[in-house]
Amino acid sequence: MLTISTIALIFLVSGCKSPNTPQTPVVDPAMPKIAELKTLSDITEIGLEWSPIYDLKVEGYYIYRAEADNNTGSLDRVASINDRYVSHYVDTKLLPQTNYIYRISTFNKDKQESEPSAPARVSTKTTIEFVPFAQAMTNLPNRIKIIWRPHPSERVSSYIIERNDFGSTKWEQIAVVNGKLSAEYIDAKLKDGKSYRYRIIAKTYDGLVSAPSQIIEAQTKPLPPTVKNLRSTRDLPKKIVISWDASSYPEVDYYNIYRAGKVNFFYSHIVKTKSTTYEDVVQEDGASRHYYVTVVDKDGLESPRQNVSLTGVTLDVPSAPAVNVVRHDGRSIMIGWRDTSARAVKYQVVRTSKNGILTYTNITDNTFVDRDVTQEVEYSYEVVAVDINGLVSKPSEKALIAIPKN
Repeated sequence: MLTISTIALIFLVSGCKSPNTPQTPVVDPAMPKIAELKTLSDITEIGLEWSPIYDLKVEGYYIYRAEADNNTGSLDRVASINDRYVSHYVDTKLLPQTNYIYRISTFNKDKQESEPSAPARVSTKTTIEFVPFAQAMTNLPNRIKIIWRPHPSERVSSYIIERNDFGSTKWEQIAVVNGKLSAEYIDAKLKDGKSYRYRIIAKTYDGLVSAPSQIIEAQTKPLPPTVKNLRSTRDLPKKIVISWDASSYPEVDYYNIYRAGKVNFFYSHIVKTKSTTYEDVVQEDGASRHYYVTVVDKDGLESPRQNVSLTGVTLDVPSAPAVNVVRHDGRSIMIGWRDTSARAVKYQVVRTSKNGILTYTNITDNTFVDRDVTQEVEYSYEVVAVDINGLVSKPSEKALIAIPKN
């Protein structure tokens, strides 16, 4: 006879079938009875072994079962084995850590049964233990790394990774890691600076799962802080200089600068720099530009932008002078003006007449005397201001004058 230890290797028994709901057993006391029923248990299976009876009256065997803790005195027929030579049966799909009672009887061709065997009490084993050690690596960019100690059971084939957001009671399966010796999983594409919880469940080749591991917690790396004290110039010709306070964040790699021509328009990335100043050359006078500056750390994480963009302006041209004197003395014409910008360092006077256009430059006073004039000819004068940067104002209003003939 095979020993009881061979039961675990037998999963298919020829001539065995699950019976329909049985009628009340019809017992024939003359039928030979199984003397002893031996058992061997696993997590969800119980193996049965008995000494077969080769009596020609015996057509096969009925297997009866009940949960011991819920037993009301009756057992359910769970299998019919239609071969007197069979001596083993494996009952599958049972509950782990559960007590069962089994009995076996022989039956003849008329389905009459023997007295049942003495009850055999047996318990399935507890399910596999949970993963003994797990740890989560915190402060990684956009991700959390989970490591664990491989499960000691040789039955384990994979690990189920579950995640839970703080504030939620729901656990979500996010991955299955195959291989008993696999001991790492990286949960990527996560939100920055957010905390997550994880647990690991071991799974066997035959589909059994362990209780969840202890809950482990970790947080993704937060974004660098927003750049502070962003400022810009408004008085430089043909350029805007922006500057900001150096970030105290220890992992700064560089700064990104974004620019737009108008507020709330698309901001394009124009440069990355390790400096805390940037000179933006703008070949326009009085032109405005709008900026954001962000800090990028060594892992490529970028800080949030400022709540409001920074506006910088190039220096506009001086305002046009205001002509306030136009007169002649019969031989020459004098014009005078007032500097309306307080920026002029010199002036130009443009004279227009029927004889053409003349421009007088490098005038440092606020008056101009034109002695090269002819009586009865009308002259038009315009004055422009030039500042220290060479920016030229728009012309003043025209001053018209003619010297009458003596």
